[in-house]
Amino acid sequence: MPIQQNEKYDLPKAYEFTEIERRWYERWLSDKSFSAQMGEGKPSFSIVIPPPNVTGVLHIGHALNNTLQDVLVRYHRMKGDNTLWVPGTDHAGIATQNVVERQLAGEKLSRHDLGREKFIERVWAWKEEKGGTIINQLKRLGASCDWDRERFTMDDGLSRAVREVFVRLFKEGLIYKGDYIVNWCPRCHTALADDEVEHDPTDGKLYHIRYPYADGSGYVVVATTRPETMLGDTAVAVHPEDERYQHLKAIGIRLPLTGRTVPVVFDHHVQREFGTGALKVTPAHDRDDYEIGLRHDLPRLKVIDDQGVMNEAAGVYAGLDRFDCRRKVVADLDAQGLIDKIEEYQHAVGKCYRCATVVEPTTSKQWFVSVKPLAAKAVAAVEEGRIKLYPNTWYRTFYAWMENIRDWCISRQIWWGHRIPAWTCEACRRLIVEVNAPDVCPDCGSTRLQQETDVLDTWFSSALWPFSTLGWPEQTRELAVFYPTSVLITSFDILFFWVARMMMMGLHVMGEVPFHDVYLHALVRDKYGKKMSKSTGNVIDPLVMIEQYGTDAFRFTLTAFAAQGREIRMDEERIDGYRRFINKLWNAARFAQMHLKEVDPAITVAVRKTEGLSLAHRWILSRLNTTIAEVRAALDNYNFNDVASISYQFVWHEFCDWYLEWIKADLFSEEMSRRNQAQAVLLTVMEQVLKLLHPVIPFVTEEIWSQLPGRRGSIMHASFPETRAAWADTEAETTMNLLMGVISGLRTIRTEAEVHPSAKIEALLICPDTGRRAILEQYTEGMQGMVRAASLKIVASGTVPDDAGHGLVQDVELVVPLKGMIDVAGELEKLTREQDKLQKELDRVIGKLSNAKFINHAPETVVAKEREKETEIRTRLAKTMESMERLSKLN
Repeated sequence: MPIQQNEKYDLPKAYEFTEIERRWYERWLSDKSFSAQMGEGKPSFSIVIPPPNVTGVLHIGHALNNTLQDVLVRYHRMKGDNTLWVPGTDHAGIATQNVVERQLAGEKLSRHDLGREKFIERVWAWKEEKGGTIINQLKRLGASCDWDRERFTMDDGLSRAVREVFVRLFKEGLIYKGDYIVNWCPRCHTALADDEVEHDPTDGKLYHIRYPYADGSGYVVVATTRPETMLGDTAVAVHPEDERYQHLKAIGIRLPLTGRTVPVVFDHHVQREFGTGALKVTPAHDRDDYEIGLRHDLPRLKVIDDQGVMNEAAGVYAGLDRFDCRRKVVADLDAQGLIDKIEEYQHAVGKCYRCATVVEPTTSKQWFVSVKPLAAKAVAAVEEGRIKLYPNTWYRTFYAWMENIRDWCISRQIWWGHRIPAWTCEACRRLIVEVNAPDVCPDCGSTRLQQETDVLDTWFSSALWPFSTLGWPEQTRELAVFYPTSVLITSFDILFFWVARMMMMGLHVMGEVPFHDVYLHALVRDKYGKKMSKSTGNVIDPLVMIEQYGTDAFRFTLTAFAAQGREIRMDEERIDGYRRFINKLWNAARFAQMHLKEVDPAITVAVRKTEGLSLAHRWILSRLNTTIAEVRAALDNYNFNDVASISYQFVWHEFCDWYLEWIKADLFSEEMSRRNQAQAVLLTVMEQVLKLLHPVIPFVTEEIWSQLPGRRGSIMHASFPETRAAWADTEAETTMNLLMGVISGLRTIRTEAEVHPSAKIEALLICPDTGRRAILEQYTEGMQGMVRAASLKIVASGTVPDDAGHGLVQDVELVVPLKGMIDVAGELEKLTREQDKLQKELDRVIGKLSNAKFINHAPETVVAKEREKETEIRTRLAKTMESMERLSKLN
C-alpha cells in the first residue's frame, strides 16, 4: 500500500529524531508498509525472528540481532523481492513459570495451591498483560516485521505443529521414554538438556580418599570433587591392564562410612596415568559412571533427591543439603584417617542456564529424542553447502559437536509449556501417543486414561519455528512461497540450543533445509572487552541510547560494529559519533533542499549518462557507482560493518566534504545550464544516498526522502540502487584524486603552520609532469578558492624557500611561503602556556596511576579512563611541542 504523502516544508536546522521516529513508525504501521507480498514470479526472501522470551526486555544483544535482520529485510524489500519477516515470542517454559511463581509467593501461595489448570490460566493472564513488552521495544528499534503475522510458541497453530511432530517422531521410533542419567536442576525442579547446562570454571577442592580393601590388607586412593556422592558408589573401576589392582577382583572394596562392600570392575574408560588409576563409580550421579554401570550391570543407588537433599539411602546423612553433606562426609572421613590429601582445584561446574544453580546429574525416567539419525541429515546438508555458516570459522565447531551429540532429553517437570501428548491406560498400562486426546484405550476400551504430566522442552517447539510459523501442518501459500527461509541471524551461543535443532527438524519433517544461510553474530561486550552486567555498571541499555542519541544513530553504530567474529566491543562515544553522522546527512539535505525546491525531479533523467558533465559531477557519480557495488556485495555476504564504513566514507568525506563544497559555485551560478546540471546530479546522488542508507537508518532517510522534489511514496518501496556502467569514470576519479590531494596538502600546510583561517596564502605548485600540470592549470581557479589562496602558480620546476611550508602529492611539490603570515612570537608564547598546562595535567594523572591504593581499589572502568586520559594528554603535548619546533625554525 503506498504511503500517505507528507506535507512539504523546509527542513529545520536540527534533526528532532524523537518526533520524527514516532510519526513515521505510526504511519508505516497504519499503511501496512511491512506486510509481506507474494507476487508471482518474484524471488522470495524470508526471515523468522529468533523468538525472544515472552518474559524478556530489549537488551543490547536483541538490539544487534534485530537491527541486522531489519537491514537485510529492508534491503530485499527495496530490491523488489517477496519479503517476509516473521515476528514472535517464545513461551520460555522455566523462565515464565518462575516469574508467575514469584508473584504467587508474594501472595503466600504456590502453584500447587492453585492446581495445574488454574495456574496455567494465571500464566496466560500474565502473558496477555505483561508479555508483549519486548515486542513494543522492537518496534521502537524500527523493526519492519509483518506484525499481523506475529506468532507465539503456545498459540493454537504452533501447538498443533508440536503435537504432530512429537507423534510422528514417536511412531518412527525417534522419541522414546526411559531411565537415563540427566542434568537435574534442584531449583527449577526439572531435567535440562546438555546444552542448557553452562560450565563455569570454579575454584573447588579435589579430595583424595582412602578406600580400604575388603580384606583389610591395604587401600586404594580415589580422587573426587564431590565426596558426598561416595554414599552412592556401587563399584571402584580400574583399567583392565593395570597390574596393580588385578588381585582386587576377588577381594573388593569396603566403602567408607557405609559398611558396604563394592566390587572392583575393569573398564577401558579409566586412565591409568591419572591419579592412582582408580575411579569411584556412582552410576546414579555421574554420566560417565552411568555408562560404566551399564557395561558392568552395576546397581544405581540414588542418594540425592530432586531438591538436592540427601535421601534415606544416604543413611545417617539423610536430610542434609548436598553441600552440607559434603562438609560432614569430609569431616567424618578425616576423623577416621581416610583423607589422604585435599588439593585446591579449579574445574568446570555445570550450572542451570536459567537460575545458575549447580545441576545434579541423576537418573530419572524422561522422554528423549534419538538425535543421531537427525544429526546426520543436518551434517550432510552443511557439508553439501545447502546450509552455509557465516563466518566460516564455525564449521569445525559445528561438526565436532554434531559428531558427539547425545540423545536430547525433551521432558520438563514443570506445568507451563506444551504438555506431552501421551496417555497411559490405568487399566492395562498401554501407552497411547496421539495428536488429539483419546477417549478410550484402543486395547482394553477403558476410559481411565492419565495424560503425561511433563511438558516439552521449550527448544522443541522453537526447533519447528521456520515452518510452524508459516502454517504447517497446513499446506499454506506462505509455506509454498517462503520455505525454506533465506537466512537465520542469531548469536553464536545458541548454535546448538536452537540452530542445529532447526536444521534437524526442518530436514526430517519438511524434507528440506529450514534456511540457506546462518549468520552467527558476535556477543556484545563493553569497550574493554568485559561482559556487560548490572553489578559492574557497564550495561549499555538500548532504550536509553535511543532516547539520548536517536534510533538511527544507535542502529548505525550496531551495524558498524558488527564485524564477523566472536566479540563486539561497544562504546557509547561511538554512538555519539554516529549521531554526528546523522546530523551531517541532515545538514547536507538542508543544503540540497535549498537548491532543489523548484526543481522538476524529471531533471535527473539527464544524469543517466555522463556526457557533457563537468569533472566534479562525473567524479561523484563514478564514486557513487563504486559505493553501490561495494555496499550491495557487503549486504549479500553479511559484512554489515563494511556496509556502514563504506557508506560513511562516501557520504561524509566524498559527498559532503568534497562534492557539495566543489559545486557551490555551480549552484549559485547565473548560467542556467551550469546550475541545472549541478541540480540534476545533486538530486540524483541525494536520492541514491538515501536509498543506500535506508536499510540501516530508516527514519532520517524516510523524512528527507519525503521532502525531496515530487510526489513520493515511502522510501522503503523505492528501488535499491543499482550500478550503472555509464557512471564508471576512471579518468574523472584519477583527476579528482590529484586535485583533492593538492587541496588537502595545502590545507594541511596552513593548519600545521597555524595560519589564520581568514588569511590568504601565496601558493606554488612545482609539477614536472606535463599531463598533470595541464590538469592543475585547468582547475586552478577552483583550487584557489578552496584553499583561500591569493595566488596559485603552477610551474615545471623551482626551488623551495627555507621559510616555506612544504608538501608532496605524487610528484607535485606544494610550496607555501610563510614569512609574514604568522605572529611567531605571539604563537610561541601561547603554545608555551599550553605546554605548561598540559604538563601539569600529565603529572597529576601519572601521580594517580602510580598510586597503588588507587590502582587496587578504584573500579576498573575508572582506572581505564585515567589511562586513556594519560594517552590523550601525551598526544596533545607531543603535537604542541611539534608546533613549537616548527615556529622556532621560522623565528
